Formats: sequence, structure tokens, C-alpha cells
Amino acid sequence: MSTPHVLLGLLAAGSKHGYELKRAHDARLPRARPLAFGQVYATLGRLERDGLVAPAGHGRDGGPERTAYALTEEGHAALDRWLTTVEPPMPYVASTLFAKVVVALLVADVDRARSYLVAQRHAHTARLRELTAVKNEPSATVDDVVAADFAIAHLDADLRWLHTTLARVADWHREVHA
Repeated sequence: MSTPHVLLGLLAAGSKHGYELKRAHDARLPRARPLAFGQVYATLGRLERDGLVAPAGHGRDGGPERTAYALTEEGHAALDRWLTTVEPPMPYVASTLFAKVVVALLVADVDRARSYLVAQRHAHTARLRELTAVKNEPSATVDDVVAADFAIAHLDADLRWLHTTLARVADWHREVHA
């Protein structure tokens, strides 16, 4: 995820201070890792240094003084460039799950490798059920549903891969240990 670009996108609707940006991020990307306040303010400092945001006022709102930031023309242009650039598919398989399965197939016997794959499949299935429940909650927002759909699609792909790999364990093991 590009935190600077997400913050630029959140500022596109109008100026906000760091606390509001953190809250908006966590609300709009509900299944993403929450941003730390330090990360928000450090990123705002870099965006200001680069001329993409500028201070737009100060306020207290019953607490410490806060600086609101707004997009500059350069910030709008940078956001537009980012949004119109197609995100290339990942060129490499970069997944802890993939690495762990390959290592399990290398070091474990066929039955232990299958046990690991079955346990992993159960964990993925349980998470799939949790996310499906989130989508069906009466209080679920569109943000919640879109984030759950994204995670469900990835879990479904992992489950299909785990199923296929389970069917190939014996062949893979014979090939590696031949």
C-alpha cells in the first residue's frame, strides 16, 4: 500500500489534520493494518517537504493544537498520476504461505506435509467464515463489505491452491527426494 497516496486521496475531499486522517484511513480501509499516528505525521511531513500538501490552518477542538493539511496543485497532480497508473500484477510469488508449503514439502514426509496443508486449509476456511459473517452484519458498511470481498477472493484463491497442492503432495515429494 502506498500510504502517502492514500493520505493524498483522503485529503482530496478537503483539509484534515493528522488525527482525522488516521480515523478516515482506518474507517475507509477497515481490513488494512491501522496506521500509527507517528506514521501519519511522518508521512505528512514528507508530503509537505515535497510540496504535495500545505498547512491549511490550526485548531484545538478541545485538545492539543492541530495543523490541518490540504492538497496543493502538485498534490492533486501526483494523486491523479498514481490513480491513472495501472498497478502491475506481482511479478514474483511473495507469500509466507507459499514458502511454508514448499519448505514443508522439502523437509517433511508425505503425511506430515499433508497434515500441514489440511491444517492451513482449516485456518483459511475459518477466516473465510468470519469474513462472510462480517458482510452479513446489519451494521456492515460498504467499506466493510468491499474489504471483506477483497480478503475473501484472496482466501478463495489460496484455498483452491491448497486443494490442488494437496493432490500433488506425493508426486512433488517423489520428485524432490528422488
